Amino acid sequence: MNDDMWDSAPEGQDKTSFGDIDAEKVLAATAMARPDVVDELAMQGFDPADFTRDQYRWVWYAVEELRASFKGGEIRYIAVDRQLQAWKADGRIPTVPLNQDQLTELYAHAQHGSADWYAARITEKAVARRLAAVGVDAELRARSATFNPDEDVAVIQAALDGVVRTSTEDETRLVGTLLEDVLTEATTPPTNDNRIPTGFTDLDSLLAGGLAPGQLIVIGARPAMGKTTAALGFARAAAIQHGIPTLFESLEMSATELGRSIVSAEARVALHHMKLGIATDDDIQRIARRTPDIAAAPLYINDGATLSVPMLRARVRNLVRTAGLRLVIVDYLQLMQAPKAESRQVAVSEMSRQLKLLAKEFQITVVVLAQLNRGPEQRQEKVPQVSDLRESGSIEQDADIVVLLHRPDAYEKESPRAGEADFIVGKHRGGPTATITTAFQGHYARFVDMANT
Repeated sequence: MNDDMWDSAPEGQDKTSFGDIDAEKVLAATAMARPDVVDELAMQGFDPADFTRDQYRWVWYAVEELRASFKGGEIRYIAVDRQLQAWKADGRIPTVPLNQDQLTELYAHAQHGSADWYAARITEKAVARRLAAVGVDAELRARSATFNPDEDVAVIQAALDGVVRTSTEDETRLVGTLLEDVLTEATTPPTNDNRIPTGFTDLDSLLAGGLAPGQLIVIGARPAMGKTTAALGFARAAAIQHGIPTLFESLEMSATELGRSIVSAEARVALHHMKLGIATDDDIQRIARRTPDIAAAPLYINDGATLSVPMLRARVRNLVRTAGLRLVIVDYLQLMQAPKAESRQVAVSEMSRQLKLLAKEFQITVVVLAQLNRGPEQRQEKVPQVSDLRESGSIEQDADIVVLLHRPDAYEKESPRAGEADFIVGKHRGGPTATITTAFQGHYARFVDMANT
C-alpha cells in the first residue's frame, strides 16, 4: 500500500507524526458502512483533503460519488471498487487505489458510532501539519536575503489564519426561529454600541443610526473634492467624539499632515496658519482646549508607503484583540498594493471583495476611499454617479453603502451654492438613498453638519 501523504511533512520531520493512519482507516471504512456520515461530517466542517493516505481519501470520494445512486444503507466494497477502477481508467486518480481485497479488509474496520471522534483526530493532525509547514516557510523567509518585514510577516500571518479552518457547520434555520431576533431589533433603537456615528445628523438618520458592523462603505470622488477630509470627519466623530477605536490607513498623506488637519478641524484653527507656523495666541488657546480630547482618542494612524489586504488584515486582527477596534478607514483603494491578477480590474475587484470579507469576519466597519473616473466632468451638471467608480464595477457590488462627494463650487467658482457640499448616498443596501447637504470649510479641513433635524 502506498504510504505517501497528501500533504508532505516539513523537511526533517517524520511524516507519520502528522497523520493518524488508524483514524483514517476507520473513517474510510465507516463511510462505506454508513454513507450518511459523509454528509454529517461535511456539515461539521470536515475536509477529506485532511486524509494523509491517498487511498483512504479516494474511498471517501467514491462514497460521495455513489451516494446519489444509493438511496439508503451501506455501500459495499464492490461498488466502491468499480468506481475507483473507473476513475483510474480515466486517469483521475494520481495513485494506485485500494483493490477489492484491500477494500474488503478495510470494510471490517467500520465503527458506526464514533465517526465524529475519528474525524476530529484527522483534523487535529492536519492542523499540526499545516502549522509546521508555516513554521518552515517562516524560517525560509526570515533567512532570505530578500526578506521584507512588511510583506513576509503579513504573508505568514495570513498563512497562520488558514491553519485552523473555520467551521462550516450548517446554519440553515427555519424562518420562525428568526422572529425573536427580528422583533428585538425592531423595538430596540440603535446605540453607539452597534452603530458608529458619522458626525452628520441626517446621514446617521438615513443609515439607521450610523455605520454598522460588517459593512463596507465606499466614499468616491474626483481628486481635490475632499475625500480625505470627509474620511477624517468620520474618524473624528467616531474616535474623538464617541471614543470608538478607529484605524486610519493613509497612503497619500503623512501622519503629520493628518494630525494637523485633525487639530485644525477640532480646534477651528486655520490650516494655513498651522502650515506656515503663524498660529496666534488665540489659535494656541483653542488648540489647548481641544488637546485633552484629541490626545485621549483611540485613533490609530498608519502612513506606511505600502498597504496590501494581508498587511491590513494582520493589523486589524491585532487591534481588534488589543484595542477593540471597530472602524477602519483606508485612503484610498487604488493606491493599495494589488494582488497579482490578469488585469488591473480583476486585481481591484479582488481587493474590494477581500475588504468586504474583512469587515464581515471581524464584525467591524470598513470605510474605503475610491477615485472616480472622469464621468462627472463630462456631464453638464458635473454630479457624480455610482457607475463612475474607477476600474471596477465590483466595488459597487461589494459595497453596502456608496457615498459620492460633490462640491458645486469646485467646478463653478461663482456657484450660488458656494461653500456647500453634497454627500450623495448612491447605494444603500437595505435602505433608502438620498443626498445630504453639508458645509465645506476647507480652511478648517472639515465638512460641517447642516441638518435641520
